[in-house]
Order: sequence, then structure tokens, then C-alpha cells
Amino acid sequence: MAAGNVNPFNASDSEEEAEQRQDGADAERSPSDEAQGHRMGPFSEPAALLSSNRTSPSVEGIPASGAAVAGIGGADTRVSVDAIAAQLLRDQYILTALELHTELLEAGRELPRLRDYFSNPGNFERQSGTPPACKDQGVGPGGPLNRAGSISTLDSLDFARYSDDGNRESDERVAVLEFELRKAKENIQALRANLTQAAECEIPSQERKNYKSSPEIQEPIRSLEKRALNFLVNEYLLKNEYKLTAITFSDENDDQDFELWDDVGLNIPKPQDLLQLYRNSGNSLTLHLDTVDVAVGVDPRDLPGDCCIQEPVQQTDIIQRQQQQEVVQELEYQISLLNSEKQSLAEQIKKLQSDIQALQWNVSSDPTATVKSAQCKEDPRFDKTPLDNGQYLDIRGVTDADDTLNTTKTLSSTTTTTDCTDGTTTATPPHNKLKSHSPQVKGSVQFDQPNRKLPPAFHQALLSFCRMSADSRLGSEVSRIADSEHSVMLMLGRCLPHIVPNVLLAKREELIPLILCTACLHPEPKERDQLLHILFNLIKRPDDEQRQMILTGCVAFARQVGPTRVEAELLPQCWEQINHKYPERRLLVAEACGALAPYLPMEIRSSLVLSMLQQMLAEDKADMVREAVVKSLGIIMGYIDDPDKYFQGFELMLLSLGDPSERVVSATHQVFIPAFAAWCTELGNLQSQLIPSLLTRIEKLLKGEYGLDEHKLHMYLSALQSIIPSLFAVILQNAPFTSRAKLHGDVPPIEVTRFPRPASPLQDVATIVGSREQLAVLLQLYDHQLQHEGTTGWDSLLWVVNQFLPQVIEIVGRINVTSSTCVHEFSRFFWRFCRTFGKIFTNTKVKPQFQEILRLSEENVDATAGNGILTKATVPIYATGVLTCYNQEEDRKLLVGFLEDVMTTLSLSHAPLDSLKASFVELGANPAYHELLLTVLWYGVVHTSALVRCTAARMFELVLRGMSEALIDKRVAPALITLCSGPEFSVRISTIPAFGTIMETVTQKELLERVKMQLASFLEDPQYQDQHSLHMEIIKTFGRVGPNAEPRFRDEFVLPHLHKLALCNNQQTVETKRIDIATQLFEAYSALSCCFISEELMVNHFLPGLRCLRADMEQLSPEHEVILSSMIKECEIKVENKGIGEAQGSISIAASLVGEDAKTKFLSKMGQLTTSGAMLANVFQRKK
Repeated sequence: MAAGNVNPFNASDSEEEAEQRQDGADAERSPSDEAQGHRMGPFSEPAALLSSNRTSPSVEGIPASGAAVAGIGGADTRVSVDAIAAQLLRDQYILTALELHTELLEAGRELPRLRDYFSNPGNFERQSGTPPACKDQGVGPGGPLNRAGSISTLDSLDFARYSDDGNRESDERVAVLEFELRKAKENIQALRANLTQAAECEIPSQERKNYKSSPEIQEPIRSLEKRALNFLVNEYLLKNEYKLTAITFSDENDDQDFELWDDVGLNIPKPQDLLQLYRNSGNSLTLHLDTVDVAVGVDPRDLPGDCCIQEPVQQTDIIQRQQQQEVVQELEYQISLLNSEKQSLAEQIKKLQSDIQALQWNVSSDPTATVKSAQCKEDPRFDKTPLDNGQYLDIRGVTDADDTLNTTKTLSSTTTTTDCTDGTTTATPPHNKLKSHSPQVKGSVQFDQPNRKLPPAFHQALLSFCRMSADSRLGSEVSRIADSEHSVMLMLGRCLPHIVPNVLLAKREELIPLILCTACLHPEPKERDQLLHILFNLIKRPDDEQRQMILTGCVAFARQVGPTRVEAELLPQCWEQINHKYPERRLLVAEACGALAPYLPMEIRSSLVLSMLQQMLAEDKADMVREAVVKSLGIIMGYIDDPDKYFQGFELMLLSLGDPSERVVSATHQVFIPAFAAWCTELGNLQSQLIPSLLTRIEKLLKGEYGLDEHKLHMYLSALQSIIPSLFAVILQNAPFTSRAKLHGDVPPIEVTRFPRPASPLQDVATIVGSREQLAVLLQLYDHQLQHEGTTGWDSLLWVVNQFLPQVIEIVGRINVTSSTCVHEFSRFFWRFCRTFGKIFTNTKVKPQFQEILRLSEENVDATAGNGILTKATVPIYATGVLTCYNQEEDRKLLVGFLEDVMTTLSLSHAPLDSLKASFVELGANPAYHELLLTVLWYGVVHTSALVRCTAARMFELVLRGMSEALIDKRVAPALITLCSGPEFSVRISTIPAFGTIMETVTQKELLERVKMQLASFLEDPQYQDQHSLHMEIIKTFGRVGPNAEPRFRDEFVLPHLHKLALCNNQQTVETKRIDIATQLFEAYSALSCCFISEELMVNHFLPGLRCLRADMEQLSPEHEVILSSMIKECEIKVENKGIGEAQGSISIAASLVGEDAKTKFLSKMGQLTTSGAMLANVFQRKK
């Protein structure tokens, strides 16, 4: 092979080959070498290419180098070392070859041929007269060469021990041990080879001949082939995550160890995996000529005729395929090296071109420099000398050679300067102010030189007046110009820490892109850390827009650098600011944890980040920080996949719900709970763990010894309410019809009011399911399934019907019906539950369970068992939470009938009316139900039973607040007057609180006049003079509505009638009645004392009434008499001082007493009287 075919990018094997390539271009080949080159055939050129490459992974498997087989002949041409080595091995001069090998090793010029020969133990086995060189060419006459355990290889012997260099007894023991160890290893390798050959020969020769003669009959798989294929198949299954299949496959082949390749066969190299074998199956290189063993490279035709025999055809094919694959691999490797070399050269050319352009730009004003630059481009020697860019172009260079001012542009530190005149390259040393005295730099850049003869010292002194500062940090940066992207990054990393503090706070966000780009591309970890620290500390107290900008940059940084650098560089910045004194900075950290969650390593999300957020949620005092923490926790719950973190997530949910800030609780419902419920859905424990855990906590609250904690009840119920959409989505996705839910044709649109308005998009069922179209299809199948096919086999829905609903209804029956908060919470829960699950589900699954418990019928009027449930919270929750879900005509009729039945049943059975009152209060809060409630009350007004009419009269008081005056005028007032016209005094008395509420809430004069007339009839009609309960109810009503009623009504009606009642009470002979009236009067006057009372009313009615009341208290309770005396004295002083200070007339009489002692005494007595009327009556009795 010609010398020009040798790879120019690699060192030669020997100096002789280098000389041969230089001097033997015209020489002729020697006959022997030429014959040898012909014998190599098509492998000569690849062999030459491969032997010169020292970095090739398969260089040991390539035959002879090109220089050896293609030596250049001639009488005066020197023979290559490789050819000498081949001749020594061919003639069996083993010791001479070994000596040559040792000398080459010591000289650092190892020859592959000798290295491969002496490292092959098979070359030194002696049996059946087979020469060692025949070992790798085939088998000898005596059959396969068996390993002789007592024969050692030459490389295992320490020939230096037997040299004449002196005694080495101290190293004998070590050498012997090394020899024995090497011998043992060789024995093991030989045994493995023999066993493998035995396994290969399991098929009888006769059968093998039959298979070869009949190609259509496939040869059965051998044991060795089966084990190898089993190993590769198992490896493929494991790599591609077919773990169960791999386990099954391993169990079926229990006689094989898939963890160890040596178990397949001894001394067999492991092939490529199945994927690589498949890809390479059609790309094998087809070579038709036989090859020799690449480890030794001895031509069999150079050996004696009896040294080797013809190999079997099958063995030859195997060797050929292996050698062909190795050649292909080596060529591919060489191609990759050449491509990388090509890229490197292209980059160098690009850098050289950029340098040339920079030089041209700087010296464009100098025609001489332009001409020389053009010459440099044309000069081929310029391309042969690569220019090292370095890092910076230094513009501080000053030269004073030849007594002239010649400012040259040089390269600092590692930069080299190219002189176009002689093609040489000179390196300039590092400098601060470069003074170059070398004449070589004159040709780089030249400027116009003045025709002066000033000394250099004078020039230097003169230039010192230019006031250039290159000694400071900024001067050093200014005097250097970056000439590459890498240099720009380094410069930005140094300059940004000095730029940021000098930028206005309001404009610092403009630096965010610059900081992030530099931090992303800077090569130094320390500088990147400093830049990210600057980013998080860029603004002292970043506002919302600035924080969003920083977070956007952090996300872009994370996408660019990957999870490893995000964990190593961004997270430490968050951790450092977790306890910062400014809440805006802590808020930035909380928001960053959520924004970076998708770009963090999996294990970091569920460990470090989760712990950081948990700590901030528990310890941070700022509401806005905890709100951001809760939102970030919700995002984390969307990416976490460690099932062991479920309980930690549940505790975080409870901690967030119990937060005192309303905005934190709102964020919990909007973000955290939907995300946590979605994760529970994936884990499959939404119905088995999450919902039962909340119900269990509610039951524990109801069993508490210290009363019901309404705050915690609200917390748990609101959590259940936020989980309802996820529960419904689970039921749809696990329904029997889910597999039939295909998007096709026209999908009926979902009604706008089908679902309650979600608190956030995460609670929208359409979002949870996937799309609104998919939800529409599922809803259509859902309604059809419930209406026609039932729930058989629908486990998720059956759990709701048979376990969840009965448990919640049982809890409802145990709560306190007088607690409006509890009733309201459960009512809203059932309303949202029924609206989410639909009307069919409500009518067929929810209502029957409530109706079974309530059992409303006239037959149960006297049955105590039937009435007990009607007094509990089940009634108002069923009425307001279930029956109000849908507002169609039949639904309203059902609600009206239920309330009428409850009112009738409770009235006739003399049961407490608390459950009915709770229903009216809850429904009355919504103006949409006022007409409906008046319909129910009118049913009670016209009822034949006085008990029912009394109940209806008392219910009017509960629905009047918030009702329009027109409705009160048209519906309420006539109904109350109708009740007053009845014969029963109890019914009339029951209407007084309702009349009082009208006085308090209505401003229409005509209506107020009608109410005044009705109340006046109660007070002035002789038939009511002895009605003690009526007087008690009127005084109580006056004290409740007096402060809030119209002033004219209070002055003209309330105060005069209270005066009359107090005067009449002085003449009361029955002490119990007198005590009751006095108690109610005292409370009424105490409430009215806070109102503005004119001087006339004070003198004519208020003071006389107090004096009458004091007369009763002197006999009944001296303690109250003291308070009344103080009130009277204060009123008298107010009247006397009316002309002096009218502005004091509006001050409360009870709030300003004369003297500090009187004040203290009054307050202490009032503290004793903040009790019910019954307690006051007991006080009076003790004083008798």
C-alpha cells in the first residue's frame, strides 16, 4: 500500500516507517513484500488505516499494519520493524522477537504484532508437533489443541531475573507469585474455552451433515445458543420495563443465571443487545476472501506445509463474520474521528476569519495595513498556522521601538500574533501595559508615524497626560474587548455584580434577562451562584409584577439547564430566603417552589421542596405568603408520585383549612384540595381513605365532651364540599358505560345550570374529566344508566348510595338544630352534592333515604317515635339542602307540602318548633323563597287548629326581615290581622312579635298606622286589661324594637304606653305578675335610655315611668332601685342643663352617671342583671 494512504492524523508506528514515507516515494517494491501485499488482498488498505490509530477500541483485532504488508522496495530502502517482527515470528525466532518487543516497549514504541503475539497463551502450547505460530490459523494434525496446565506463557516469565544485571533474590518470591497467579488465570481461561467447544459440539456430525445437505431443514438450536439468546431476551425485557414478563421468563428458565453472562458459556464475549443486532442485521459488510487471525497476523502460506490444515467451513465463516464486523466498526470509528476533526477545523477557520475581520476593522484607516491584511489572506502559509483567539483583545498596547510611537493591537495572555511577512507566530506574555520591543509585532498593525526624533522617555511622559486609567477594575474591563461568546459571558459575570447596585430600584427588573442569560451560560459554578443570588436579591421588596418577571425568568432558566442544575443552583437560593425579614421576598420563594416544580428531580419534589413549603405554612406570619405556599403545595400535589406522602398531604390539607386567614382557606379550596383529590383518585383511595377520614373527624366532633367546635365542623364540611366534583368524576370514569363514551356526531350541550358554579377551574367537572364534550357524552350515558339500567355492578356509585349517604344523614340527625351555622353548612353541602349528581340521582337515591327516616304522615301525630326525628336538624337540612336543589313547579310543591306537614305535625304534637324555625330562617335568607314561605304560612293561618295558627303567627317574625315592603303590605299584614280577628287570645298574642318586627323594618306610613291601630287595640281594649301574657309580650316587643323603630312612632306610641303600663303595675296586687312586668319594664327602659329623648318626652313620660318603676323596685329589689335612682338623677340633671348644653342631649343616660362612685356602682349592678327574666324574678324573691 502506498505511503499516502496512512492516516495523517495519527503518529506512525516507527521512525523507519516515517523515513520510508518521506524517502520511498519513487522506490520499487521488493518481490517478497509485493507478494505479501497481494496476499493481503482487500484488507491491506483498511489494515493500514487501522494500525496507525492508537485510540481505536478494536485496534487489537486488526491484522497487520499497512506499512508492513505494503513496504516500499528498493535496494537502499530500510525494512520496517513490523516486517522484521513478522519474519522473526515466521521463522520461530521467539526469543529474538521477545527481545525486540522488550526494547520497543522501553523506547515507548510498542508494536501491535508483537504485543498481540506474546499476550496470546495459545502461541506457546506444545502438542503433536504443532508450531506455535499455527495456533490461531486452525487445528493441527492431532486435532484441537488442548490446554497444558504446566506450560506457561512467555509474558508470564520474568526474563530479567536471569540476566546479568546482578542478583535479584529479594524479588524472586514476588516474581514466582506473579507467575503462579498468571498461570492460574490462564488455566481458567483454557478450561472455559474447552468447555465452550464441548458445548458447541453437542450435535452429532451425521445430523449436522443432514442439515447442511437439506437447507430447508433448520438446524436445531444448541444449548449454548439457547442460553445466549435467553440472556439477551431477558436483558431486552428488563431494559424496556417488561418486568413481569422478565420475571416469568426467568422462572421458566430456572437453570440459568440471568445476572451473569459467564453462566451462558465460558470464555465467550458478550454480543450486542437485541436492538443493536437487529439494526446491524442488514448492514454487515460482505467480503468474499478468507482472512487470517487478526491477533497474530501470520500468513499461513509463509509457514511449513505441515503446520496447519484447512479449517472447517463453519469455523471459517464465523471468523470471517467477526473480522468483517470489526472492520466495519473500526471504519465507522475512523469516520466519527474524521467528522470531529472536520468540525474542529471548521471552528478554527471561523475563529480565524473573525480575527481577520477584527484586524481589518481596526486598521481600515491604514492603507498599508489593509494591503498586508489582504496579503495575509492570500498567503497559503497563513492557513497553515492556526491563530489562537485567546479571551480578549487588548487595546492598551504601546510600543516605543525605533524611537517611534507605534501603537499595536496585540492579544493578551494566551493570544498569539501572526506576522504576515514571514508566517511566524509569536506569543505575547500577560501584561498590564504592554511595551513590546520585538520587531516582529511591527507588521501586525501600523499607524502613521510622525517624522520626529523625540526620546521614548519623553513620549511616555507626554502620553501620561492623557489620563487613561487601566489600573482600576473598571479600567481593566474597559481596556479589554471580548472577542467570543465565552469571553462575553466571563465579562458579564464580572461586571454585573458591580452594575446592579447602581441601577434604580424601579428599573432593576430590566436586568433580569441579562442576569439569567449570564447565569445560564457562564462556565464557573461559583459565578453562576453569585448571579442567581443577585437575581433573588435584585429588588428589596418586589411587587407582584416584578415577582412574576423573576419567576418567568427562573422557569426559562430551568427549561434551559435541566433538573440537575435547578436543584443545585436555584433551590439553594430559595432556601436562603425562606426566613427573610421582608414578606415579599418570602412570597417570591413560595411562588418559585410551585413554578419550578415541573422542572425539579422527582425525589426533590416530594422531599426538600415539600418540607420547605410545610415549614413556611406552619411558621410564616404573613397571610399572602401562606396563601402562595398553599397554591404551590397544590402544584406539588399535581407532580408528586410517592404514595407514602399521602398522609403528609392530608395533614397539610387540614393545616391549610385551619388557617385563621380567609384568603389562605380560599386558596386551599381553589387549588390544594382539587389537586390532592386528583392524586387520591390516581392512588385509588378517594373513596377508601380521604372521604372516610373526614367523616370520622366530623363524628368525633359531635361526640366531644366540651361542646361542638363549629369552626372545625365548617372546616371538614367545606373540604368534603370541595371534593364532590372529584367524587362525581370518579363515578363517571368507573361507570359501566365508560367504554362506550365516544365523541361522535352531535353531542347535546350541557345546561349552564347543570352544575353549581365551581370555586376555581380545578373544581370544574369538565376540567377533571378532560373536556366539556367528553363530559356531555358521559352525562348522557349517566342519566340513561340511572333511569333505565340501574346501578348493578357500578361499585363506585353503590358506595355513595349504600355507605356515604347513610353515614352523612346519620351525622345530620346528631347535630344541634339551634346552631344556625351547622344547619347552614350541611344544607349547602347537600345542595351542592345533589346538584352535582343530578336530578335523577336526587329523586331516586337521596330523597327516598330522607323520607324513610322522616316518615311524615297524620298517623304519626301522637307517636313519640315518629315525632322525635322531626325536632332534629334532619328537617331543615332536607328542606333547604335537598328539596331546594331544583326550582321547577313540582319541586316547589314538594317543598311546600313538606313544610306544611312539618308545621302541622309539630304543632299538634306540642313538640319544639326549633327545626321548623331553622328551616324558615335558612329559606328566608333567600328572597326567592319568600312567596313560597308565605304560601306555607297562609296554610297555617287558615288552619282549623289554633295550635297551627299560633305556630304560623310566630313564624311570620322569622321571614319578615329582608322581605319587601310591598309583600309585607299585601301578604303579611292581612294575614296577621286575620289571625288577630280570631277568638283565641293565644293566637292574637302570638302576632305581637310579628307586628313589632314590622314596626322595626318598615317605613311606609300607612302600614305603620295600621300596625299602631292594632297594637293600640291590644293596649286600650278593656278585654285585654287582665291579659298578663299580652302585656308581657308587648313590653318585651317594645324593648326589642324601640331603639330601631321610627322616632315618631317611638315618641308618640312606645314611650307613652310604657308610662301607662308602669303606672298600672304600681297598682298590681299579684306580686308574681308585678315582678314579671317590672322585669320587662326595667329591660325596656334600659334599652330605650340609649336613644335620643326630647325634653318634653323626658319630663312627661320617661321620668314619670322611671319613678313608677323605682317605686316597684323599692319593695322588690333595693339593688335595682339604686340603679334606677341614678338614672332618674341623671335625667333630671340633663333637663336642668338643657339650655346650657343641648349637644349633650343625645348622650346615653346609662352611659354617663354623676360621680365616679355612682358610675362604678351602676356598672356592677348592671353586670348582675345581664340575666334572663327568670333570674331577675329569683332575685326579687330573695329580697322579700
